[in-house]
Amino acid sequence: MKVINLHDLDDTEHDVEHGNWRSRRFVLAKDGVGFSFHDTVLYAGTESDFWYAHHVECVYVYAGSGTLLNRDTGEEFPLAPGTVYLLDKHDKHTVRVEEEIHCACVFNPPVTGREVHDEHGVYPVIHEEAATA
Repeated sequence: MKVINLHDLDDTEHDVEHGNWRSRRFVLAKDGVGFSFHDTVLYAGTESDFWYAHHVECVYVYAGSGTLLNRDTGEEFPLAPGTVYLLDKHDKHTVRVEEEIHCACVFNPPVTGREVHDEHGVYPVIHEEAATA
């Protein structure tokens, strides 16, 4: 069993900040459970392009507001508390943030925590052995 408080992750290697967002990673590849789980904040007034070409991501918005744009189809979706979006087709997408968005994110395959978005918004796949207990 593993129990972690969000603020236990502050200012650790599990606390990753990029200009438009901050992600605190609770569960990573090394935990060996087949997914990673993150709490992410997207800052008000920002716009970020993402494309998880190698990962599936599910996002649950629990605070804030904005718009999700599917860059392949042009479809736009409002983001507000209670909204879930699943990027199950490696969708190229843009998140436009009106009011700071707080969300919980699950990735498969799990991330290691060391990934950096490339110029296309893509995370590489980094393989990591699960830690043994």
